[in-house]
Formats: sequence, C-alpha cells, structure tokens
Amino acid sequence: MKALRFHEYGSPDTLRYEEVDRPEPAEGQVRIRVAATSFNSVDGTIRAGAMQGPIPVDLPHVPGLDVAGVVDALGDGADRFAVGDRVIGFLPFAPDGASAEYVVAAVDGLTPAPTSIPLADAAALPLVGLTAWQALFDHAGLQAGQRILINGAGGAVGGYAVQLAAAAGAHVVATAGPSSRARVMAAGAHEIVDHTATDLLAAVTEPVDVLLNLASIDSDRLTALAGLVGDGGVVVNTTVWMPAPADPARGVRGVDMYVRSDAAQLAELATRVDRGELTVDVAERVSLTGVIDVHARAAQGQISGKVVVVVDDTVG
Repeated sequence: MKALRFHEYGSPDTLRYEEVDRPEPAEGQVRIRVAATSFNSVDGTIRAGAMQGPIPVDLPHVPGLDVAGVVDALGDGADRFAVGDRVIGFLPFAPDGASAEYVVAAVDGLTPAPTSIPLADAAALPLVGLTAWQALFDHAGLQAGQRILINGAGGAVGGYAVQLAAAAGAHVVATAGPSSRARVMAAGAHEIVDHTATDLLAAVTEPVDVLLNLASIDSDRLTALAGLVGDGGVVVNTTVWMPAPADPARGVRGVDMYVRSDAAQLAELATRVDRGELTVDVAERVSLTGVIDVHARAAQGQISGKVVVVVDDTVG
C-alpha cells in the first residue's frame, strides 16, 4: 500500500510518500481501508521531534490521528464490526496512523460514521470534536446559564466548542478574527471579540464561569485572562507547553487538557451530526501527497480551520 511516513525527526521535507507493507489486524483490531484522515497541529509537533518524551513513536512513522473509512478485515475477537462497516475513530498517538491506504485500529476506539455527510469529511470530527466535548463537559462541567469565554474560537476545536456550549444553554463569548467571525457567529456565539482589534481584557466586562483557552498565547497572557473568571470558576487550557493558572483563594481551578479516545462520546457527536445539531466544518481538502505542503504551511501559521486529507475518494 501507499503511505506517508517520516524516517527521522525534522522539517516537513522529511515526509515521504512511499510503498509499505499492508498491516494485518491483531486480536481486537480491525483493518480499515482509509477514506480520509486529517491534519492536526500535533502531527507537525510530533514530526519535528518536539514530543519525543510524551509520545515516543517508532521510526519510520505514519502520522494521522483521525480516521474515517470502511472496515476491510477483522482480527480475532473483533466482531463488534463487520467487513464493510463505515467507521470513524481517534487513533493512539504512538502507533502508525491513517496517512495511508490502510490502517489497523482497536475496535474499542471506533464508532459508526455519521451517515449525513461524506465519509471523508467525517475525518474532521474525532480528535477536535472529542477535545471540545471533554474540555467543556468532563473538565469544566459546563451547565446551562453559565458564561464561557472561548479564546481561539476560530480554530478547528473552537468551532465545535462554540456549537456544543451554545447547545448546552451556556452564554458564549468567543474570540475570532475577521476571517473567522462569520463562521463563529454561525456556530452560535452570543458575543464575539475581534482579538486583532480589541483588548479582550477590556471587552469582557462581566465575569465568566469558564475560560477555555485554545490559542497559542504566552503564560503571562493566559494568567491575565484567568482574571476574567469569577469565583468558583475554571480555566481549561489545551496548550500543553504551559500550565493552566489557578487561584485557590477564589476557588478557581486550572485544568491542563489532554484529549483521550472515547468511542461513546464520539458516537454522541456523530449522532448529533446526523440530527443536524452539530456541523462538521471542513476548511480545506487535500490529497495524501498534499499533506507535505500542509505541514509546511502549518509551520508558518498559515492553516485556518480543519484540513481533511482525502486518501481514497472512492471509499464509502
């Protein structure tokens, strides 16, 4: 089969499109014929070698943490799915991913794909959708009537976070630049602060119950934003290189967010897509060979929204 791999850590130029052996499913696994994967910023971080401690991959390595495709073969004990089933999943960080024509995955991390959107587009859902869900509900415990500030709402996770928070009955204050303002408003934000033209600290005049930070800001800025959280609130931070600030004297919790695979949560997200309650927004679609350019543009901060990597547009 064809796959995209890097044999050493480094720049996007280390990625190679090459022939590799087709994997065989082990016990509890299925093999998936890949319709699409997606690009996540952590893919570039892993390729660059900046995550060797927490995510020790074996080289050469196939990136691609999201998968959407069709079950092609079953390992022993993997009878939860049948050959021909359309599935999606968030794959483990360390093993080979889905930037290939086939990938193997444990059945307990997969769920049926939504049926109301193209199968390839469903690859835009798992990692970022789960990040938004877990940040809002597992960590922040978001409730109806609460106020939430989503910093970085114009990104891929932010789009889902705004939709889910608004659907939960929260009052959503979101930051977005001119290019993403309309998209964030359509997602359900009640207030939008243009972070390119307005001081967020001055614009948010009422305390919030939850601060969800999705933006690449420095620790001093995050600490300042945490001051917008009212007593008893929570700061959830997804930027792993700095800790979430807390204020025990005011009962403000700080949570460092690390997404995990959860098939039940992913199934709920897929169900909401099929009910028309959650929109899967794809900013760009590229071929498997086009991912090299995506890695290069991402390193320059030129990626906005979710990029789906179409491996085989005949699948599904």
